[in-house]
Amino acid sequence: MKQRKILVTSALPYANGAIHLGHLVEYIQTDIWVRFQKMRGHECWYVCADDTHGTPIMLRAEREGILPEALIARVHGEHSRDFAGFHIVFDNYHTTHSAETRFHSEDIYGKLKAAGLIEVRAIEQYYDPLKQMFLPDRFIKGECPKCGAQDQYGDSCEACGAAYAPTELKNPYSAVSGAKPELKSSDHYFFKLSDPRCQQFLREWTRRGSLQTEAANKLHEWLGDEGENRLTDWDISRDAPYFGFEIPDAPGKYFYVWLDAPVGYMGSFKNLCARQNIDFDAFWSKASEAELYHFIGKDILYFHALFWPAMLEYAGYRTPTGVFAHGFLTVDGAKMSKSRGTFITAESYLAQGLNPEWLRYYYAAKLGGTMEDIDLSLDDFAARVNSDLVGKYINIASRAAGFIAKRFDGKLVSEHLAEKFDAALPGLREAAEEIAEYYEVRDFARAMRRLMALADLVNQYVDRNQPWVLAKQEGQEARLHEVCSILVNAFRILTIYVKPVLPKLVQCAEEFLNIAPLAWADTTHLLPPAHLINPYEHLMTRVEGKQIEALLAANRESLEPAVQAAVPPTPAVAPHSPQRHAEHQQNAEDKMQNQITIDDFARIDLRIARIAAAAHVEGADKLIRLTLDLGPLGTRQVFAGIKSAYDPATLVGRLTVMVANLAPRKMKFGLSAGMVLAASDPEGTTAGLYLLSPDSGALPGMQVK
Repeated sequence: MKQRKILVTSALPYANGAIHLGHLVEYIQTDIWVRFQKMRGHECWYVCADDTHGTPIMLRAEREGILPEALIARVHGEHSRDFAGFHIVFDNYHTTHSAETRFHSEDIYGKLKAAGLIEVRAIEQYYDPLKQMFLPDRFIKGECPKCGAQDQYGDSCEACGAAYAPTELKNPYSAVSGAKPELKSSDHYFFKLSDPRCQQFLREWTRRGSLQTEAANKLHEWLGDEGENRLTDWDISRDAPYFGFEIPDAPGKYFYVWLDAPVGYMGSFKNLCARQNIDFDAFWSKASEAELYHFIGKDILYFHALFWPAMLEYAGYRTPTGVFAHGFLTVDGAKMSKSRGTFITAESYLAQGLNPEWLRYYYAAKLGGTMEDIDLSLDDFAARVNSDLVGKYINIASRAAGFIAKRFDGKLVSEHLAEKFDAALPGLREAAEEIAEYYEVRDFARAMRRLMALADLVNQYVDRNQPWVLAKQEGQEARLHEVCSILVNAFRILTIYVKPVLPKLVQCAEEFLNIAPLAWADTTHLLPPAHLINPYEHLMTRVEGKQIEALLAANRESLEPAVQAAVPPTPAVAPHSPQRHAEHQQNAEDKMQNQITIDDFARIDLRIARIAAAAHVEGADKLIRLTLDLGPLGTRQVFAGIKSAYDPATLVGRLTVMVANLAPRKMKFGLSAGMVLAASDPEGTTAGLYLLSPDSGALPGMQVK
């Protein structure tokens, strides 16, 4: 097999919060794939880094009374600890606050500027005179210009649902300091993603097979058909005060994190190259024959499959060979919840004494290489680990090892077993390439199913030959020795197949088998005749229900509302969600809303609706006119403030959720008879606005309860 040169990255976790089980989906997925490639003998490097810049970091450090550099150093240690705890091994885990990342950020910016793809434009924003900083929309509060509700954000009213510009707020004030904001103009720097060169390049690049099918389809929606120009230019600058890299020749202007964060991949690898004497250009130059893969969450697909490739292409670097997006994690069918104890940090999981390889195996058994979400069912988690790993795989070694140690001085039979082995367990060794292909395409779930089917085959061999019965029969010593030797060899083959998933357990298995670290090619042969194995020690315990209960209890938070501080703290932002990089998150509050009763909730009539028609609203900056089909309830017209995130043509035919009993509101464009539901980051930007969609099978008119 020709040796491949591969560079792999995972999305950079933001240095403002802890790693939790949702984040680990990505890093475990990547680590398994990298370990497999290394087992195959390829040159494969895995790099990552903390994403360290932005206003959230600056404000948190200020609140703690420390420098941002001290904060990111502390968080770097915490992240490194958590990853190591789950046996995630980076060849380099660096930081974006580095000389290497600064160099490549400035280099890429300079080349894009020389190519005519950087443009400076004046934009007008509210400014906090006390904090001396420009305020994103969600840092401005005031009275709704439509209904008069107080303490509403600068982009929309939570009371009446109206969308508006922050300048329309009555009696506005800064959510950071309480001061009355001033309207000021500032020059911002934009990467011209709308340039025809970028549009044409991205149409070609997205057709090269670098993306999953569902990702390619989504990108086609964003790009539109030939001749269309749907992409918008990207604001890549922020004004001081800001923690980051100052833009060359632009005093007081800083690179917005979406320019320097992905460059952190290059910075981390450059740092590794200097220490390991690796040729950086062999992986990043236009002429590179190496492979480059990014593992990411589907929520940052836009940036990694449009913005990032275009940056690289016009800065003279190679583009990714593949961008692999995964779905989100739910726990017991719902979003992770602090009140239910299912918002579980990596640190808490390990502190409760749960085996990290239980989770590695469970995730592997769920990951299919697509963008589908996966669910961590805690009951299924315990049952599957206990059944598959303990009851099937480890059971094989425990059934045979004791007899080899007690009856045969720890030695296998002195004859070559290959022919007898293949006759007794047909297909066990031949499955190596099939399972390898599943690993290669990241269909770990299918690899684990095949592995456990083979384990079933071996356990059937155990049941047919019953070594515990042979041990009691006279004249069956040779047969017992042969059966147990075949089982030890079978365990070794299965151990090769599971090694990318369970590295720590496999290390213990290698010590028990008395062998060198296993490679994938080791499936071609068995252990040598008369091979000496070491005494067997139990490799894994079962998951106990009380452990799961203790884990939930340790992570459960009271529903009692906390007393709000005058200035709410900056939340720990999820490592790979769009809002981790958005300034409007810098002071957003992760707080419990005012509690309601079940009777209050029952008054809201939520219904499934099919978008029958969608169109732009002439004269409206934020609105799209939707015609919603409610099945037996007829149709409704609704004006939705989602123009920044959706093209009307992409909405027709999709299902969503609407409030059907909201009092109609007369607007200058017509009557709006309801409201569609969407999840939004604080500013409701294109990167952070998502219409809710019901599961497949839901029909228009169905009630949401």
